Amino acid sequence: MMQALSNMQNYLWLIPALPLLGAIVNGLFGRRLSTAFVSALAISTVTVSSVLSVMAFFAVRLVAHGAPMVTSLGSWFAIDRYGVAMNFMVDPLSSVMILVVTIVSTLIHIYSVGYMKGDPGYHRYFAYLNLFVFAMLVLVMGDNLVLMFVGWEGVGLCSYLLIGFWFTDEEKAIAGKKAFVVNRIGDFGFLLGIILLFHYAGTVDFAGLREVAPHFDVAAGTLTVITLLLFLGACGKSAQIPLYVWLPDAMAGPTPVSALIHAATMVTAGVYMVCRLSFMFALAPVTMGVIAGIGTLTALFAATIGLAQNDIKKVLAYSTVSQLGYMFAAAGVAAFSAGMFHLVTHAFFKACLFMCAGSVIHALSGEQDIGKMGGLSAKLPDTRFTFLVSTIAIAGFPPLSGFFSKDEILWLAFTSRNPAIPGLNYAVWAGLAITAFLTALYMFRLYYMVFTGGYAGHAHPHESPKVMTWPLVILAAVTMVLGFIGLPAWLEHPVEKAFVAVHGLFSKAPWSYPNFGHFISSSFYAQGSNFGFAEFSHAAEIGFTLFSIGIAVAGWYTAKRLYAGRTSAVPERLAERAGGLYRGAVAKWYVDEIYDAIIVKPFWAVSRALHQLVDVFIIDTLMVNGPAYIAQGTGYVLKFWQNGNVQRYLAAILVGAGVVVYVLLKG
Repeated sequence: MMQALSNMQNYLWLIPALPLLGAIVNGLFGRRLSTAFVSALAISTVTVSSVLSVMAFFAVRLVAHGAPMVTSLGSWFAIDRYGVAMNFMVDPLSSVMILVVTIVSTLIHIYSVGYMKGDPGYHRYFAYLNLFVFAMLVLVMGDNLVLMFVGWEGVGLCSYLLIGFWFTDEEKAIAGKKAFVVNRIGDFGFLLGIILLFHYAGTVDFAGLREVAPHFDVAAGTLTVITLLLFLGACGKSAQIPLYVWLPDAMAGPTPVSALIHAATMVTAGVYMVCRLSFMFALAPVTMGVIAGIGTLTALFAATIGLAQNDIKKVLAYSTVSQLGYMFAAAGVAAFSAGMFHLVTHAFFKACLFMCAGSVIHALSGEQDIGKMGGLSAKLPDTRFTFLVSTIAIAGFPPLSGFFSKDEILWLAFTSRNPAIPGLNYAVWAGLAITAFLTALYMFRLYYMVFTGGYAGHAHPHESPKVMTWPLVILAAVTMVLGFIGLPAWLEHPVEKAFVAVHGLFSKAPWSYPNFGHFISSSFYAQGSNFGFAEFSHAAEIGFTLFSIGIAVAGWYTAKRLYAGRTSAVPERLAERAGGLYRGAVAKWYVDEIYDAIIVKPFWAVSRALHQLVDVFIIDTLMVNGPAYIAQGTGYVLKFWQNGNVQRYLAAILVGAGVVVYVLLKG
């Protein structure tokens, strides 16, 4: 086994290559293959990638002891003495990411067999899904920014293809275009940041940038601009203010696509990029303050919208935007390990929530309005149980995974110290604490409205097939135990002692407790950074933990009183009293309408004016049709004389000669 792990470095390229193989075969030949073969190929390629990812994870941990493993596919291109190589790297950070991407993607592929059954685009769907996984793995495993950007654009393309998968429906096609266009705005900033970084640092390799970072010979303002441009790219991919508007519309695609985008792939790319370049961001405290502020505002803003939505997928979509804000807030206070920990836990419980939503929609023949649901607990027992587990996790109840990751972010946000913006940590903590309450409220609202009370719809609910429910059970089971790899400091020592004691009953090997933060923190360092965390006692940390639990309990209790059994009229009365606030939340605070008024419509007006001026008048009229009209008019004039009539020719000659004689005599 250890020998196999030692040789793992030579086979890292297979992790992204296998999903690419599935995408190529199904994309080119899927129409001529059976649906069973198409799905088997797609699932098997991602499954083998997940097995290799597990091996790579343990190889980094046990063989390389946290050192990066790199496999090279050769040089890509060179500019003077600078070159970019096709290198794939696995270190503690990327090893965790490839585990999340491949394992969650495998379960979504399996679930899709039942969800997409009978769809005429079945082979195309699995080709796109495999291609999505390939692009995300390239993004995660690339050892330089240019290769990361290739994967970055790849997931953007795949999101366009999958969100607009049912492109014959105009609304769904528009949603795909919206995601593509909004992401181009962020990608433009990301690309500018890469170019500036290459100009000043002379390299785009992560290893080279880490060496250069402590001695980066640029003004503080220049580094701030570079990191802000990189963060703009992250705002696009990971749906932060002001570029979050594409993600809720991404619900237009099949529900498994929503699970894949929202849980393990595209939306986590921005968080991963910021954490990957933590050594650079930590040297720009102003940028870090912006990241923390934007993350907190996004978390709180999206939570208020999720509280008033009635589309089951839209509630979860705004929940994703909000939880991504949590991750960015953690990165913005230099709690990179905590942000990554929440990324990992969120990937599993959010994938489970979306797939549960898909199971509900499947059971109700496409219905997505929670006002037309209710009472589904008995009809969909497996879906209800796994949905409840994931709801408890995202709400922040112990001992499920979401509690540990959210609690760590709240604690580190409170204790962090940004040298450029004193007091920011308290504002971040307060915003995230309010968001935690709203999260518990809107998620239990969703649970109670879907699964309790009387059924308010017209379909005949039925549980989904096992191929759809078993992935839910696995995700829920992981959600139950995953939090224990990232315990708070006051729990680590007693748990580690218990772990070693229990393990000693079965083995004489000296194993230590597999703490997530200790393992992944080797990927983060910032020599020269002034960021720090205030020291508090374990008693204070325990007090904050109890307060976090109290927030979750308050959110649950409020939702239970308002929505359990769907018999209370209080929600309607509250909506009436809230008036404009409630209508604003339902309308998503009119952000799309504002963007449409101040950006989209003026842009279209300018585009139409330029079209008329440049395309129609200058190109078509003056440059193309104008010369043609002149030539045509000249031809009409000349045609009158050049018609083969000899007498007319002689008359013209006589007239011409007469004119010449007259001119000569006058002269």
